[in-house]
Amino acid sequence: MIFRRRVKPINLEHLDDLEPLIESGQPILLDFWQLGCQPCRTMDGIINELAEEYAGGAHIVKVNVGQVPGAVQQFKIRSTPTFVLLGRSQKKPSKKARRRGAAEPRAGAMSPRWRASGLVNKAVITRVLESNGARRSE
Repeated sequence: MIFRRRVKPINLEHLDDLEPLIESGQPILLDFWQLGCQPCRTMDGIINELAEEYAGGAHIVKVNVGQVPGAVQQFKIRSTPTFVLLGRSQKKPSKKARRRGAAEPRAGAMSPRWRASGLVNKAVITRVLESNGARRSE
């Protein structure tokens, strides 16, 4: 096949649409942006590249702060672009659990693991995604 369909970031329309993404267990990179923001336009190309590179291994989500009610308050957005990575922390088993034989770390609840505002280097975002369990698509 010569032409391949491009994978694009998910455009979030309501905060409730995050629930199925959280339940999947994959890391979620949220890009909070707004119209008329030049740094947002600059980062748009990088976010599109990341969506294609991590298709199936992480969720790349764009959130227009002017159209998604409650997003600014819930994620405490003060400027755009702002990036928030939601991931699961790896909880080490307690000493008591290790004595019983539980050596496997277990996944905790989905929580903000990283945050940055303004122009961010693609290599930094890639490193953060992969350190939180994201896998590149083949």
